[in-house]
Amino acid sequence: MENEQSKIFDEYRNQIGVATRKDIHRFGYWHETFNCWFISKENETDYLYLQLRSNIKKDYPNLLDTTVAGHLLANETVQDGVREITEEIGIDISFQELIPLGIIAHCIVSEDLIDKEIANIFLYKSEKSFDNFTLQEEEVSGIVKTKFKHFAELWLDERETIKIKGFLIKKDGEKVLIDENVGKNKFVPYQIKFYKTLIEKIKEKI
Repeated sequence: MENEQSKIFDEYRNQIGVATRKDIHRFGYWHETFNCWFISKENETDYLYLQLRSNIKKDYPNLLDTTVAGHLLANETVQDGVREITEEIGIDISFQELIPLGIIAHCIVSEDLIDKEIANIFLYKSEKSFDNFTLQEEEVSGIVKTKFKHFAELWLDERETIKIKGFLIKKDGEKVLIDENVGKNKFVPYQIKFYKTLIEKIKEKI
């Protein structure tokens, strides 16, 4: 995976070449990603689905993240990114079923990487149950849901924790139920501006 190649861009989103995933994060090149957030309505309440990143992932292991997300490869269009949904969580969806939310450019800088993403964001109004998910174990170790209202309040500093419910697949294949309260430190550390922009874009579509 570290040797997969993606297009790289300057700060004005002009393509300047291609680079491996390793070099993209090493040198901090802007690159394209595909992000899809699942949302469902249950008894008039909107729930947002989150993935729990695998504990063997190099980047952000064991943290909550977008339902589905991944790098677009050098030979792919944004539409091709829909493959990530099938690969990561085992649900087959066409690109036409997704609701585009636009592009959010954001950056994470840590000791180990510089992650500059041009994120193509989509929403999927789901009627799936937890039983419909089949996880790619090297990428995703669990799926949980939380009330979208509470998710928004968390990132708007109106509450300190939110309740998540779902499941985790252990190394031996055992399925373990998750029912706990988590704070911001349990999430991939995207910029607060990213979360706030995302929340507004989702609100416009639900």
